[in-house]
Amino acid sequence: MKTKILPIILLTVAVIASSCKKLDNLLTFYIPLETEITIENNTGINFPFEITTPDITTNSDNEFKNNNTVANLVKDISLDELKLTITSPSDITFSFLKSFHIYISTNSDDEVELAYKEDIDSDAKSIELTTTDKKLDEYIKAESFKLRTKVVTQEALTQDVTVKINMKFKITADPL
Repeated sequence: MKTKILPIILLTVAVIASSCKKLDNLLTFYIPLETEITIENNTGINFPFEITTPDITTNSDNEFKNNNTVANLVKDISLDELKLTITSPSDITFSFLKSFHIYISTNSDDEVELAYKEDIDSDAKSIELTTTDKKLDEYIKAESFKLRTKVVTQEALTQDVTVKINMKFKITADPL
């Protein structure tokens, strides 16, 4: 008798686990945000320097509403992807860059690292950074946040370089 019940129990557990996983997928969506920074040509080689962005508006309440949820039903927010793309000048690649670290904050006391890349040796105009596993709920639920970058160059720049920062935040929430 026990040998007949065990397969039924295992099948039931597998169906429930599969249903929960499908339900979580239905409650996951992404919020894309972007900004630009300029790396000035008068920066020193092999010296870290910082660039801070103006406030970035999240518009998260509208994004939550468009995805049939609200801020207090959000379970988890994480950075899924962060990509840097050179937008100007058109003839330069990331070969000038040695390292790039980017941090997020809503005020001076709550800064955490978002993503980074070390030992950059790329002839590409776009690179993806390694994302951290930090919980970002408080930053994306806020009306706005700031980014701070810590950059080290390995080549002298003869002109300013404009870099677009594309971020994709993964949101997991309960429905309304």
